[in-house]
Amino acid sequence: MTFKQIYARAINRKGEQALIASLPRVISRQALISATDNTYLSEMTKCVFRSGFVWKVVEHKWPNFETAFAGFNPKAVANFSDERLESLAQDTSIIRYMTKISATRENAKFILDVISEHKTFGQFLAAWPDDDIVGLLLYLKKHGSRLGGHTGQYFLRFVGKDTFIFSKDVVTVLIAEGIVDKEPTSQRALRATQEAFNHWRAETGLPYSHLSRIMAASVGTSF
Repeated sequence: MTFKQIYARAINRKGEQALIASLPRVISRQALISATDNTYLSEMTKCVFRSGFVWKVVEHKWPNFETAFAGFNPKAVANFSDERLESLAQDTSIIRYMTKISATRENAKFILDVISEHKTFGQFLAAWPDDDIVGLLLYLKKHGSRLGGHTGQYFLRFVGKDTFIFSKDVVTVLIAEGIVDKEPTSQRALRATQEAFNHWRAETGLPYSHLSRIMAASVGTSF
């Protein structure tokens, strides 16, 4: 099936105006570069805490997280002592989840490692090849803490790096198209998925985030 058919099905289900209004905003490489390293650590941490948790609760407490984690300055957080992490795990103003609190320190170190080679984390993201998003997802999983699966995908989406998200509805389309037989997790399945998205992007001229959202709208009950 060409993507034109998937798009037509999405319009039929949602209406063209509503579908277009739902498409994620795509930002420029310069915007990625301009964002601060603090911003990236903050969003990374938020995505980690959202995983398996009620998002509204995380959002409500987020100003307290900003205070507790020194404004998410990577250098500061990377140097948090074990005692400070243990103290945060008792802090009722944030979510007391020790493994995720510890992951924040590990991800601060990860960002600093990236900065040592790319000057800023934004430059690293901007320089990553647009046609190898699965490579970036695998890199986040390998070098970051708790950044595998949907967490890494949402992190990239929310900071503005053009990416697809393997929601249940997107996976349904991938299966129907014969690209995978379940949610792609193996490197082979991920590469096949990347090739499919690259093909659809070349066919339509649309960014990955729009392709992903349109796919979800073509079969799901929501965007």
